Amino acid sequence: MTEVSEETSTSPAPAPGRSRGRRRGSGLSEVALARVFVTPAILLMALVALFPVVYAAVLSMQDYTRRTHQGFAGFDNYVQALGDGRFWDSLVFTFVFTVTSVAFEFVIGLGFALLMNQAFRGRGITRAAILVPWVIPTVIAAQMWFFMFNVTPGFINTVFGLGNFNWLGQGGWAAFAVVFADVWKTSPFVALLLLAGLQTIPGELYESARVDGASMFQRFWLVTLPLLKPAILVALLFRTVEALRVYDLPQVMTGGAFGTESLSILVQQYVVQTPDPGYGAALSTLTFILVLGVGMIFVKMLGKELVLGGEQ
Repeated sequence: MTEVSEETSTSPAPAPGRSRGRRRGSGLSEVALARVFVTPAILLMALVALFPVVYAAVLSMQDYTRRTHQGFAGFDNYVQALGDGRFWDSLVFTFVFTVTSVAFEFVIGLGFALLMNQAFRGRGITRAAILVPWVIPTVIAAQMWFFMFNVTPGFINTVFGLGNFNWLGQGGWAAFAVVFADVWKTSPFVALLLLAGLQTIPGELYESARVDGASMFQRFWLVTLPLLKPAILVALLFRTVEALRVYDLPQVMTGGAFGTESLSILVQQYVVQTPDPGYGAALSTLTFILVLGVGMIFVKMLGKELVLGGEQ
């Protein structure tokens, strides 16, 4: 018995990574086997995501006359789009809409998130009330605000005593109405994302800052904002990409008139209403490049922030 125990105790231990890295009776490691199972799903998702993009890029280099193929056009459709004043007007409105709406949504959403993160009586009802606009479908919200801003029945004009002021029938004010409706609709979504970030901040940090004599503003500036940066970037990423593709609100409220035609409305004009698939595909590809570029900037910023946060 002594000899057996000595032989058992002196036998070499298996390598720590070998037993976990390979499955019994299989020549593949667990990592390789996982890749085998995941690869079909990744390929399918890539096919579904990339096929419309590639097809639109190919279609944008074709010449069509009322959906009749006339031949290969090269980059003529892109040259035509970049020289079209209507494209630049749509691009300007899309940028103005994105910057103003996302900025107001962030400020209001942050205020809502700070409010919903507090412990007070009736917090559940307050959270539900704040999130109601986000639950309403965009088309229904746009139709509702169309009636609110319209001259007849003119709820806004009646409340503020503005008479027959035409919000949706003149440049500038029509864009203001569309931005206002989007801010009302989407600020709760930003608040929800920021609330999730606030709830990950340990309460001990606020207690330590309070003991050190930090004021409420100092705690917000030095504790809340730095730790909330990843959630802020995620919220800005989602809202910026979505705002660059805006279609429902201006289409329902103004029909794209009075300087409220977005890039998506312009694309829909040439793809559906005016049958010019080649030119419409070129406009769609330019919009995709714009949205992809902005999204990649935010993703890079978010990745850098997560790396720096992990190092700390």
